[in-house]
This record gives sequence, structure tokens and C-alpha cells, in this order.
Amino acid sequence: MPKRNTNRIYNALYRYYIAYNSILCKIIVRFKLLFQDVIIGNECVFYGNMTFEVGNGGKMVIGDRCIFRSKKTSNRIGLNHRCIFSTTPVDSSCELRIGNDCGFSGTSIWCFKKIIIGNNVRCGANSLIMDGDAHFEDERTSPPKPIIIEDNVFIGANVVVKKGVTIGRNSVIGMNSVVTHSVPANSIAVGNPCRIIKQISI
Repeated sequence: MPKRNTNRIYNALYRYYIAYNSILCKIIVRFKLLFQDVIIGNECVFYGNMTFEVGNGGKMVIGDRCIFRSKKTSNRIGLNHRCIFSTTPVDSSCELRIGNDCGFSGTSIWCFKKIIIGNNVRCGANSLIMDGDAHFEDERTSPPKPIIIEDNVFIGANVVVKKGVTIGRNSVIGMNSVVTHSVPANSIAVGNPCRIIKQISI
């Protein structure tokens, strides 16, 4: 049998496997959420089993039609770990809120105060978003500051978004960047620390 035919058969079987795995992971995640204070919208898709951690006083709200890739091979770049979303209040409460139609691949989000992510935001493989330093018992750390990521932002693979940052709508953050300062709307920004290299019109 020609290789292209066997390749088609393999690809078809793999698609069925991915679809079945996605349904199974969705059931597992939905079951876990019965015991946690997480509100999640309709038609969300899970490739692999992700982790939600909600501390006392934490709140997590996720919109409709979001995609979570936690299986290592579900992203062609390859994922270092599953998606991990955590809320750990440092005072009375904290909130992680995510809009509709967002995508996450092996993304870690750790919220201590407030992280707001708009609609149609894409977070590339192994990205990290933290609004605090953790280890607040260490006097060298400073208090958490809110992060706001507006609509239609594209965050590349391995990007780190630090506390107190706002990324304006339609902006693109290049791979391996570390975002330490706010990025205005309609910008392309890259580097460590991240700098604006171009304005775009949409």
C-alpha cells in the first residue's frame, strides 16, 4: 500500500483518538469543577487534563468556547506541562476572569490579586502570566499588581507576563519575550524586557 494511503489512515485514526480524548478530558475536568469555585462557560474544549487550583477567597470565571491544550503533543511546538490556572489570595480575595474564544497551550496563570483576560486572546505554548512574585514572606518581594490583557491579543510561545502590566487590544507579543511594562493597543512587541518594534493598523 502506498505510504500516502497509510498516512491518511493513520491521520484519520489519530483525529478520532484526539476527539475521543477531548470528550473524556472534558468530562474529567467538569467533574473536578463540581468541587471547586470555578465558573466555566459552554463549548470549552480540553486536550489533556488541566489543573485548576482555587484558594479560599479566590474566584475564577472562564467564558465560552475556550480551548485548553495540556497534552504534550497537542501543540506542534510541544508543551512542557499541562495548563495550570491558580488563584491564591494574599489578602481577602482575588479574581481571575477570562473572556470568550480564548486559547491556551501549556499556559500557567497564577493570580494573587486580579488578572483580567479579554475575548479572543491566544496564549502560546508554555506561556506564564503572574500578577505577583510569590514568596511574599520574603521582604525583597513587593505586593501584587493587576494584569489586564485586552481583546484579540496574541501572546507567543514562552512569553512571561509580569505584574502590573496592561496589554492593549490587537497587540502581538513575540516568542520568548518578558513583558515588564504595559504595551499599548495595536503594537508588536518583543524582547527581554519587551519593547515595541512596530505599530499595526486593524
